[in-house]
Amino acid sequence: MYATNGIRCNAIAPGGVETNIGSSMTNINHFGMGRIQAGLGVNPRVGKPEEIADITLFLASDESSFVNGTVITGDAGWTAYKDQEFYIYRKDRLIFWTVF
Repeated sequence: MYATNGIRCNAIAPGGVETNIGSSMTNINHFGMGRIQAGLGVNPRVGKPEEIADITLFLASDESSFVNGTVITGDAGWTAYKDQEFYIYRKDRLIFWTVF
């Protein structure tokens, strides 16, 4: 709709990235963590922040001028893992669940 004005809307869906987020996590849901353990075991590798930054730079560049209205997944293929279950909790209450 706004592409003719040079406005594009894209998103990045990063997978596991090397950060210090794990050291700040509290009240981890053990059921949810247990469910994703198998998927984490087949994850080819954890990404580097620079790799997500490269995706961002691509989307901000003229090289992506034909890319619009999409989500670019940067997760080393983790979302391709069969039968992944994804949970979102808010205040220890399940609010979203899906199987990929």
